[in-house]
Amino acid sequence: MADLDFTAITTHSLEGAPRLAQRTQAGRPLGPNASVSDFLDALPHVLAADGLRALAEAIAEARRRSKPVIMQFGGHLIKCGLGSFVIDFMERGLVTSLAVNGSVAIHDLELAMVGATSEDVAQRLEEGSFGMAREPAEFMNRAAEAGRALGLGHAIGELINSDGLRFGGESVLGRAASLGRRVTVHVAIGTDVVHHHAALNAAALGEATLTDFRHYCGAVADLGNGGVVINVGSAVILPEVFLKAVSISRNLGHPVQGFTAANMDMLRHYRPSENILGRPLHRGGRAIHLTGHHEIMIPLLHAMTLRAVERGRSGL
Repeated sequence: MADLDFTAITTHSLEGAPRLAQRTQAGRPLGPNASVSDFLDALPHVLAADGLRALAEAIAEARRRSKPVIMQFGGHLIKCGLGSFVIDFMERGLVTSLAVNGSVAIHDLELAMVGATSEDVAQRLEEGSFGMAREPAEFMNRAAEAGRALGLGHAIGELINSDGLRFGGESVLGRAASLGRRVTVHVAIGTDVVHHHAALNAAALGEATLTDFRHYCGAVADLGNGGVVINVGSAVILPEVFLKAVSISRNLGHPVQGFTAANMDMLRHYRPSENILGRPLHRGGRAIHLTGHHEIMIPLLHAMTLRAVERGRSGL
């Protein structure tokens, strides 16, 4: 084959040629005394920074229009010390309901009980003592019994509050119960350390988590036309639960479309990409994928959302 003749290539002027990156989008460094608002303004207007802005604005707009904002997450968020941000979102009315897996309930409960959570799994597994703490298992069994009617999440929150646990005032589930915010706990049998214990009433646990699933479907049914769902760090369970809730809602005549769906995790996984951002949005809506460590991204989202709310109030 003959060499190509580069002299025949057609060229054009750089001036006026389309480019995706513009100097006006660039970020800027700040001095040591800059405010949080200054920092947020200094972020570049590209990629994830604009995705973060879009999610914050979607949350603010949803609440201005009295549309639901569902925040669902796995246990790593609690272990990273971010429960106070979730509580503040609820107290400000910016998050209307929570959906969590079983590990969230256990980590939140252990923090409420003793102010610490998260075992050294490798060491405890070697000893055969991983997950063998009595008190959380006994507590969760009581909650499962009460949760048959109340739902598991609300029952846990109510018991945290009524038992007067040492650090109960810092509990996400306890505070949600006090605020009247729904927390649904979606349990997969065998995945949580409280399932190790012989006293577990599996029938009560199953009924309580199914009650929560029905509550969750009710929240998902209202997402259409401006609601927001944010999936944080759940790679399998909650994306699967969300997909089924969308199907049930549409089957019952609720037009779950035209909402904003966001996935926030340290890695991009298949199921959140498909079940949160892909399949449910075929009828329309906005998908936002933000990749980064929870301990950085959640405070950023919190700050960005508060500013979006304030700017909406001032008409900016």
